[in-house]
Amino acid sequence: MKASTIICALLPVALAAPNAKRASGFVWLGSNESGAEFGETKLPGVLGTDYIWPSASTIKTLHDAGMNIFRVAFRMERLIPNQMTGTPDATYLNDLKATVNAITSLGAYAVIDPHNYGRYYGNIISSTDDFAAWWKTVAAQFASNDHVIFDTNNEYHDMDQTLVLNLNQAAINAIRAAGATSQYIFVEGNSWSGAWTWTTVNDNLKALTDPQDKIVYEMHQYLDSDGSGTSATCVSSTIGQERVQAATQWLKTNGKKGIIGEFAGGANSVCQSAVTGMLDYLSANSDVWMGAAWWAAGPWWADYMFSMEPPSGTGYQNYLSLLKPYFAGGSGGPPPTTTTTTTTTKPTTTTTTAGNPGGTGVAQHWGQCGGNGWQGPTTCASPYTCQKVNDWYSQCL
Repeated sequence: MKASTIICALLPVALAAPNAKRASGFVWLGSNESGAEFGETKLPGVLGTDYIWPSASTIKTLHDAGMNIFRVAFRMERLIPNQMTGTPDATYLNDLKATVNAITSLGAYAVIDPHNYGRYYGNIISSTDDFAAWWKTVAAQFASNDHVIFDTNNEYHDMDQTLVLNLNQAAINAIRAAGATSQYIFVEGNSWSGAWTWTTVNDNLKALTDPQDKIVYEMHQYLDSDGSGTSATCVSSTIGQERVQAATQWLKTNGKKGIIGEFAGGANSVCQSAVTGMLDYLSANSDVWMGAAWWAAGPWWADYMFSMEPPSGTGYQNYLSLLKPYFAGGSGGPPPTTTTTTTTTKPTTTTTTAGNPGGTGVAQHWGQCGGNGWQGPTTCASPYTCQKVNDWYSQCL
């Protein structure tokens, strides 16, 4: 999740039009699982205080509903502290393994997502050798599990474009050198890996190579005015399809595969139409798009506007039924009107407005208390304090 202010001109292209009745062609449709990356200013941090691992039981709930991919966010510095060439922290590694195994034992895919924005301890990663060393160590731990997917890094941004290319290639080479030869590798781009800016920013990534030919280009796409995913208001009911058109043509032209690794929309009819319109379009072009993952589930999201955490997350209550037709093997297009959720099904603590809640009240434990664009309460109920998770989300802990 991030902010991006670079606006890409959307190109009119002759691509497959969405067909609401066609079967979903996706290989994967699922959710991000957030929590282990929380507390980026508290390193290494304390489990249960600064960060948390996803719940195996709620992952199973989402899997039972039809999801088959879960992107597990975590911090590079917690997994291999002090220096990228070092050794893993045994406790954090075991917790990551337990989460991954909980997913893959269901037959689902687990995406290993170092959620670091191309940084290590806040500094841009400039050494491809060190980055490769980190990845070789990590990939070796999962080399025998073919339901693991390696995501090179979350949302590179404000970096030299050649460096982004070289870091991705170094990760690919290191993963394969570690003996992980059967798994897909998700590569990400600069400018927060945005689909809507992909063709103007990340064209050079078409040069990436993999001896196993299992590269998937992971792009992210939010539907608010600046594409940051910090507002529950979508630009229009058609903005989802519009923002992925140019990237779709890029994938086709270059013979590549892609996935939307983060997307979401607010609990309102405009966003619901925008999200389903985007998924219709992606599914209609499933010769290049392999799927998508919602942002995000996780045990600490509380009343976060996009929370896919069962049973009461805003996203879970307002979007799960809309996503079901797009699950792998499902039938694309909007679900019957009888399954459309309304705000009456949401808990009273959940925001139902099309935007960040206003007011000067007090946020409760686990509640949001800050972040770029946040207009809600910034004071926490005693004894909790407002702690920064990242630039876009602070939480009462």
